[in-house]
Amino acid sequence: MTDSSHKLIERHYLLPFILITSLFFMWGFARAILDVLNKHFQEALEISRMHSTLIQASTYVAYALMALPAGIIITRYGYRRGVVFGLLLFGLGALAFIPGDTMGSFSVFLLALFVIGCGLAVLETAANPYATELGSPETSASRLNLSQSFNGLGCILGPVLVGGFLFSGDGDSSVAWPYAIMGMVVLFIAFVFSRVRLPEIKSDTPAEDAPEGIPATIRRLWGSGRFRAGVIALFCYEIAEIAINSFFINYVTDDGWMDKVTATWVLSFGALGVFLVARVVGSAVMRFVRAEKVLTFCAVMTVTGALLVTFDFGILSRAGLFMCYAFEAIMFPTIFAITIAGCGSMTKIGSSFLMMTPLGGAVGTFLMGWVADLSSMSISFIVPTLAYLAVLLYALSVMRRSNNNRTKQL
Repeated sequence: MTDSSHKLIERHYLLPFILITSLFFMWGFARAILDVLNKHFQEALEISRMHSTLIQASTYVAYALMALPAGIIITRYGYRRGVVFGLLLFGLGALAFIPGDTMGSFSVFLLALFVIGCGLAVLETAANPYATELGSPETSASRLNLSQSFNGLGCILGPVLVGGFLFSGDGDSSVAWPYAIMGMVVLFIAFVFSRVRLPEIKSDTPAEDAPEGIPATIRRLWGSGRFRAGVIALFCYEIAEIAINSFFINYVTDDGWMDKVTATWVLSFGALGVFLVARVVGSAVMRFVRAEKVLTFCAVMTVTGALLVTFDFGILSRAGLFMCYAFEAIMFPTIFAITIAGCGSMTKIGSSFLMMTPLGGAVGTFLMGWVADLSSMSISFIVPTLAYLAVLLYALSVMRRSNNNRTKQL
């Protein structure tokens, strides 16, 4: 059990925690809209499901390319400047939807999403480790799960607001409007962050133990088997989570379960609502139960849920779909916190490698779209099943290592 006497958030870090947590909502909103764009562009531009996965690919390839530069920027210029830079990219990318809509060009939309992805990569590279450092190391996983809960809130509102707009009426609604509004809001928040002070958290790592320079830091990180395993596990989690979100509307509409308007509401308030509640509950549970134990249990349940969908057991498969949302909720922040723990002065660069892992979303959506076009949406769930299985193997290895360390201490 964890030590519940440790405060979740230190009082003098409360304002920075609130400001940083607001960013989690924003990128949750932006990433959730992608799941609506898949179905919208399939119909508006008459493209296949596999072709529509370029939406996720353009965004998450940006994560892979921008995350390391983001870590270097944050290391050199601090968290606040990194956040402002990320917000500027985010806002400009969103406003680029206006010329994209005018030209009716899928390529311009993809370019805009790439710029947005670059901005989100910078924001996540800064905010995730910053949230873990605003308090005791013993409560870092619980604290990051709490911040990530607001990511879940953004995920709920994104599909229902934008999906309700795009799928209403005759379906000719302009995609430029929601992105233009979002762009202006994001640029205003960038101005706010440029005027506030975020305290830089000093590492407890002794100077003699800290590698000198970025290349030495990278070598030290990748020389750690524990760090490599965390990156791989997070990559696999992103394969499952993003792929399922991307094809949720396709899955529930293909067999006539519901229409696409209803599907956006069910995705927002049903699936992502379950996700949000589960993440809040998980944050509370991890104040008393070790994070690796919670992660192992949740991994077993997601594998079970994904298998139920894959083998098409009717109503049980639908229950399995919601099981995936419920039990995957704590995975990202928990794996992130476990992996980044102990990185000390290497935390910012370590975070940048962890934030390359959303590239798994591009891989997962492509594979699911490919399998779905060849067979069915149900069978395509074999992709997230295998990804969840990889997370389970990681969780078991972490729990075994933790038990060994505790035995040595006794």
